[in-house]
Amino acid sequence: MVTSADTSFLFSLYGNDANTPRAVTWMKSKRTALTLTSLAEYELGNALRFAEFRGVIAPGEAALFWAQFEADKASGRIQIHLCNLADVIEEAKRLSATHTLTSGHRGFDILHVASSLSMKAQRFLTFDENQKKLAKAEGLVVI
Repeated sequence: MVTSADTSFLFSLYGNDANTPRAVTWMKSKRTALTLTSLAEYELGNALRFAEFRGVIAPGEAALFWAQFEADKASGRIQIHLCNLADVIEEAKRLSATHTLTSGHRGFDILHVASSLSMKAQRFLTFDENQKKLAKAEGLVVI
């Protein structure tokens, strides 16, 4: 069963916020890899650097947290699924047309769900309540 995650979950897992204990506990309890697209990998790196820029995390922590992410990739705990960006965008357009006017979804949140659907994920990890609604509406099991 393929499990994917958005940046809210990944930042909690590798960064340090109120949801970090829940994310770490979930990751430690699973034996299967977490599968991400390169979009999620990109956004995590940017989120860590932006958090350091804003002073949310201490100087040097973005690089430290990124090294932990890279170690999990090297060990196989995190797998990167390469997807066709054009296909993801087409799926994102469909999701936007179907859900944004009624539920209000941000572009990158839609891309996370579209990416998960394109790689045939069955489970989706997020701490974002609105994104949770979108993922559920599209048949993903949200954890």
